[in-house]
Amino acid sequence: MTTTLTRLAEDIGLKFSTVKSARWTSSRWPADRRQRGVSYTVHRILAYIENDQERFDAILTPPGGKARWTPDDASRRVGNRVETPVTPKEKITAIHTLAQDDQVAASVTSDFLKRPEVTAKVTTVDKARVVEEFTRDEHVATTAATNLLRRPDVAFRAMSDDTARFQVNHAQVERSRQARDHFEDTSPVAPAVKKIDRTVEFLDLVTACHSFVAAAGRAVPGLRDRTLGEDERSIVHENIAKVRATLDWIETAVDTGKVDMDGELARMLRGE
Repeated sequence: MTTTLTRLAEDIGLKFSTVKSARWTSSRWPADRRQRGVSYTVHRILAYIENDQERFDAILTPPGGKARWTPDDASRRVGNRVETPVTPKEKITAIHTLAQDDQVAASVTSDFLKRPEVTAKVTTVDKARVVEEFTRDEHVATTAATNLLRRPDVAFRAMSDDTARFQVNHAQVERSRQARDHFEDTSPVAPAVKKIDRTVEFLDLVTACHSFVAAAGRAVPGLRDRTLGEDERSIVHENIAKVRATLDWIETAVDTGKVDMDGELARMLRGE
């Protein structure tokens, strides 16, 4: 049969696929079931209805009380993509089809994101997902985070998150440590400065202790004749536990020179 159709296609100057499709369509529509005034295209599309009786009944009843079938109506009937999308779902399907090429999809996405009325309708969750996808590259993520943290309101809200604040503080400490290590490894004056550094660190530590004691001395008297609520007491106790753990850490560092933070203390300071 394939050989016969191939020869027929060659004889009439059509593609084999075209001839094969026409033969299949004809097999789905016996002569007495074909409808005058209904295009071959509609017959071909409705031919995908599997049940014979359903198919024969469908071609007699155009949708929506229309006088005749159109190719798009037939495509909707069998669930195919339409040529002229009307509903939002059809338009979305058309966009997805046209944007299957990555370069086209990237250009379309860039254009859409430049339209405030479009981005305004995207949910907060979806916006966050888009940002996460766009910032998988570390260079892009660094640039975006830097620009966002330059906005005071964003920086304030971000630092309200204990984990985010801990990570930022940790990054600052790590950056300082790397800068110091580089200085000590490369600078000829590092040995002389190291002694001064120790003095500065001592002063910083004493100043931090003094500031804490002074702040507590101002705040605690204000609690006279006042009973804190259960939630308030819980919060204060949690912070006292952090302070005690930090003081133990300071004592260990002062007595032994070991400044490594154990896992439990790190989790406590992160609020975990």
